[in-house]
Amino acid sequence: MNAVGLIWLQFAFCAALIGGAGYQLSLYGDAIAQRTGLSGSWIGLVLLATVTSLPELATGITSVTIAHAPNLALGDALGSCVVNLVFLVVVDLFFRQEPVWQRASLGHVLAGAFGVVMLGFALVSLLVSQVMPSPGEVDAAASTQLNIGLIAPVLLLLYLVAMRTVFAYERDHAVQAEVEFAADLPELRTAIIHFALVASVVAGAGMWLPFVATDLAHAMAWNKSFVGSLFVATATSLPELAVTLSALRLGALDMAIGNLLGSNMFNVLIIAVDDLFYRPGVLMASVSPVHAVTAGTAITMTGLVMVGLFFKPGSRVLRAVNWISLGLMTMYVLNTYVLYLYGES
Repeated sequence: MNAVGLIWLQFAFCAALIGGAGYQLSLYGDAIAQRTGLSGSWIGLVLLATVTSLPELATGITSVTIAHAPNLALGDALGSCVVNLVFLVVVDLFFRQEPVWQRASLGHVLAGAFGVVMLGFALVSLLVSQVMPSPGEVDAAASTQLNIGLIAPVLLLLYLVAMRTVFAYERDHAVQAEVEFAADLPELRTAIIHFALVASVVAGAGMWLPFVATDLAHAMAWNKSFVGSLFVATATSLPELAVTLSALRLGALDMAIGNLLGSNMFNVLIIAVDDLFYRPGVLMASVSPVHAVTAGTAITMTGLVMVGLFFKPGSRVLRAVNWISLGLMTMYVLNTYVLYLYGES
């Protein structure tokens, strides 16, 4: 096997390791949800969304510290938001009981709206950082102070407000659980321990991924913005896909959708974490401006999801997916094409 083939094999193994752990996350996450009495939407939005985003967190921190690949980090975080929204097309395709938008809880609109706000702030931060004077023209300490003093706290505050608001909504609009209480459900302590063990596997694989992705970009002569937003984002989003499909198999549609929208909010929060760990300067000023296209795509796709949740369309195009899903897939393809043409390393 040549060098390129070996790199692809490593990438495939890493992706399989991340994806395989996602199924276990869904099982133990559902057990924790039932044992604690939390709703499927809430457990999907917070617990599953946080843990299935650990690959993005580990990949991002490793990319901006050891691998010195800021474009890979930002591309992974924003690209994962786009990939997660594409997974809603998978939900629409495989959930055949009734049109997915008619069955989904209206409470997901809150998560989508907060996701738009967080993505919008990240987009503005990126654009402002791109037009600010270069580090040589301003005082480095002032630049660092601006970086740490604004981006991270605002994103963290928005995330906490989002979690508190959604929790209050779920509490005031509690509905009967979607999934039957299983007779062989593990005890809460057992579920938490196994959940933590699987999460550590996901995080470890996420730390390895940036190095494989960097080698892949060099071997294929692709830019890191493209590799991060497409290949790395897809690999680190495999737990979300596994959890989504597992939740659908359990009949927990709201848990599946809540996981995807919650993961997007956590992915944007990861940008703030990456920013704090990036020591050479301001992360947003050190990356390609093409990432603004990915952020804008994620915002547009989230808007389409919110339209679907409000409008609740029931028809399917060629008996396959809804027109909302076609719009999501179209935006994903356009974003990928632009990144391939104009991305930077």
